[in-house]
Amino acid sequence: MLSLNLPAFETKIALRDEKSVIFDIIRKRYVALTPEEWVRQHFVHFLISHKGYPLSLMANEVLVDLNGTKKRCDTVLYTRDLSAKMIIEYKAPHIKITQAVFDQITRYNMVLKVDYLVVSNGMEHYCCRMNYENQNYFFLENIPDYPAL
Repeated sequence: MLSLNLPAFETKIALRDEKSVIFDIIRKRYVALTPEEWVRQHFVHFLISHKGYPLSLMANEVLVDLNGTKKRCDTVLYTRDLSAKMIIEYKAPHIKITQAVFDQITRYNMVLKVDYLVVSNGMEHYCCRMNYENQNYFFLENIPDYPAL
């Protein structure tokens, strides 16, 4: 797999039915190793190991009901009272981060109303802090450490 702009971690990759799978530490099971999943696993390990995010407050493939349509958020970070705090959307490394990607995560946020939106393709990472009072958002230079959220 492609080297990403994220720290390396000890991957657990196996073959199942002649297809590569990778162990997801959040879902605690092996999942298909797609380019997007490669980014997800690197980013999740980065958040846990380098930014102090608690594994127990993160969930992958979170189902949301958006105007009667079921959608899945790639990763959601929750607070200790289990309200959603951050949505993270992943794209494969060859997918450019465009306005359409931000439009997608913004639609998810219409349901969850989080404080932070993060988008990554493994090479580029963007983090927005929502300001509901002024009905806008601003980009942060870095992904915040968990204690700073």
